[in-house]
Amino acid sequence: MIRHNLVELDCILAVARCGSFRGAALDLDMSTTALSNAVAKLERQLGVRLFNRTTRSVSLTQAGRGFVEQVSPALQDIREAMDIASSQQVTPSGTLRINAFATAAREVLAPLVLRFLREHPQVHVDLVTEGRMVDIVADGFDFGLRNANLVPSDMIAIPLGPPQRHAVVATPGYLRAYGTPLVPADLLGHACIRVRLPNGSFYRWHFESQGETVQIDVTGRIALDEASLARIAVLEDVGLGFFMESDVREDIAEQRVIRVLEDWTPPLAPLSLYYPNRRNPSAAFKAFVDLARDFGRRRR
Repeated sequence: MIRHNLVELDCILAVARCGSFRGAALDLDMSTTALSNAVAKLERQLGVRLFNRTTRSVSLTQAGRGFVEQVSPALQDIREAMDIASSQQVTPSGTLRINAFATAAREVLAPLVLRFLREHPQVHVDLVTEGRMVDIVADGFDFGLRNANLVPSDMIAIPLGPPQRHAVVATPGYLRAYGTPLVPADLLGHACIRVRLPNGSFYRWHFESQGETVQIDVTGRIALDEASLARIAVLEDVGLGFFMESDVREDIAEQRVIRVLEDWTPPLAPLSLYYPNRRNPSAAFKAFVDLARDFGRRRR
């Protein structure tokens, strides 16, 4: 009889989902070698190749497609049975996986996630940050963390505070040297920190005032894809930066940077924690939801 474990099945589904062994290994937090060995072991046991491999791509064979189509729902049933069993726990334990935008993760890491870990020492949290939207159910996450307007309609959402806002900032030194932009179009005459999106394109800075919407394709000598790096560049007088307000709130308060075009950055949707409806959530899951609701109420 063929014997295999859930790890090997998880490996197969992860490679099919990610389209690469490297991506699947990162998704499962294991080495590429270990993942490749697990896939090869199961293929040997089955006596059939599940993937076509080239130096540039990985794709399912016909046998692999049929295998994944049958195994995926069966594995979901197994996970649900495990959730039902773990829901009987009195003390929260196990691992919670959260997928978030990096800015959102920075805002709630200390007051929510780290507080939760201090209160529940038997729970582990796997917090993954990325700029793209993911299907948290298909990708194996318990929770997502995004602006409320990005939460899928079939999810349960917990507002985590007041509306968000963007902020355009520069150092006092930069503004003394190059002047202060008064309307978004003025940015075309300034050095700006360009923002690269996960798909490789550049983000157009969005503004709105009195019903007028403007998108500016700013120019500058450096492009970055992470707000913490853009903040460093701004503080070094490289130019103007476009941030979520929470990322530069302390800098504004301490006058390390000056906010400009504030009238053109109206309130946005608030940050929300979201999750699918679960019939038998674990004790850890329920405890995190309760703490998130309390956190959201206190921040309104």
